[in-house]
Amino acid sequence: MKKKPSSSLRIPGTIARDLGVKIVSGMLRPGMVLEGEVEASDQRKVSRSAYREAVRILVAKGLVQSRPKMGTSVNDRSTWHLLDPDVLSWIFQNEPDYTLVYSLFEMRRMVEPEAAALAAERRSPQHVAAMAAALESMGRYKTISKEWRDADEQFHTALLEASGNPFLASMTSSINAAVSWSTIFKQRHEPLRRDPVPDHRKVYKAIESGNSAAARKAMAQLVDLALVDITTAPKWPAVISGAKHLQAEKHIAGKKQRA
Repeated sequence: MKKKPSSSLRIPGTIARDLGVKIVSGMLRPGMVLEGEVEASDQRKVSRSAYREAVRILVAKGLVQSRPKMGTSVNDRSTWHLLDPDVLSWIFQNEPDYTLVYSLFEMRRMVEPEAAALAAERRSPQHVAAMAAALESMGRYKTISKEWRDADEQFHTALLEASGNPFLASMTSSINAAVSWSTIFKQRHEPLRRDPVPDHRKVYKAIESGNSAAARKAMAQLVDLALVDITTAPKWPAVISGAKHLQAEKHIAGKKQRA
């Protein structure tokens, strides 16, 4: 039987999460110096080694830097490992930077359709079976449930593995985190208004039949509609500043009207 991590081992992760959320939300801004190790550990009533380990976690994710005699300071966003699953989860803990959400979907739009096209050419019977099983599970649960998100992750994992590209496959945890946390985020006020399973099924059928062009198109539509779900959800700002993002909104809205 696998042992559960002790509470002492979880403490650094909890501290890192608390600080990480404050950093990505802007509560702790670039250049700000965090409390010293002694002060911070005393204030949190944890050991210095636990706080030190938490800082190491943040350093590894590019959120902070530690320098002798200068302390630990918050890095500019350009150094953050934005595709780190933990960093992605912290971004969606509160209301995120909306332009950052658009950027995340831009990245998905560049990567996932091409991965689907490759999967259509290179998939094995095992990959097809894994995707079919994931779809079957997604059909049994509501999108708001963890079971649905787990099945969704299994679908995207099988797809990326089917691409046969080790670099794309290495992005599995990042893509899954982006998919999972955006799914949670867009349902933070009410359940999803549409069923996304048919969109996944279109991707599956194109990959199963070996039609790379259809797979690319179906996956692009899946990502576009996921962005529509977020931008039409309650409390999403009606106007996002920046011509690029306004253009993206019009582009996605036009696709929705033509569908």
